[in-house]
Amino acid sequence: MTRRGNRSGVPRSGATLGRDLVLAVGLAGAVMGGLAAFVRATSAAGTRLPALPVVAAVVLLIGVAFAAWSASPVRRRSPAPPDPGAYSATGVRPATELPDVGAEALDHAAVDADGFEHTIAALCVRDGCTPVEVVGGAGDLGADVIATTPDGLRVVVQCKHYAEDNRVGSQDLQRFGGTCFAVHDADVAIVVTTSQFTAPALEYAAACGIVCVDGEALAAWTEPGVRPPPWASDTTCSGLTAAPGGRALR
Repeated sequence: MTRRGNRSGVPRSGATLGRDLVLAVGLAGAVMGGLAAFVRATSAAGTRLPALPVVAAVVLLIGVAFAAWSASPVRRRSPAPPDPGAYSATGVRPATELPDVGAEALDHAAVDADGFEHTIAALCVRDGCTPVEVVGGAGDLGADVIATTPDGLRVVVQCKHYAEDNRVGSQDLQRFGGTCFAVHDADVAIVVTTSQFTAPALEYAAACGIVCVDGEALAAWTEPGVRPPPWASDTTCSGLTAAPGGRALR
């Protein structure tokens, strides 16, 4: 994105110093001018001012002027430098650090939907994917995790953190099927859930080449060495014949 001028809202240091100097000189000039006018007025009236009160008045006026200059809203402190780790050199905030996958990751029902996405991303990292991004949120067009396998395959994952009695239906798969390949350019498209899939959902997935990972398969994937990752398995769902390229894990 093209940037025009200084749009950060933070004044440049040189401009700030010059502006402060002009303000200070102006305030000092105003004080001296007022004092000179006062002296001329008293002289014209034939009154002779003692030296000590005049000096005290000058000092007091200068102090007031300095205090006003210091409190001026124009004179702002420079903001604290940004956290160097908050953004990368490209101006993009780096991806959230992925959690480690330990024994507690088996209890996928104990996390919320966002935590579930991060757990799936951590499984991808554990199995050699890099980079791995958690991209779920408003406007994600069905993609929650995007990863690249050690073989260079682009994996797009949609995560369904559902209760056991809430199955992933055909409409869920159809919405994901409309974006996973055409929009997200997936080599492997995966829908992973903590529950199960309906039969129509599995049929649609098999026809479109979408990998389905239900709660049982997810538990097996989470255990190291029990089952290869979804993008490396050709296992089909029992009782369902997968179309060419279609894979459903259960």
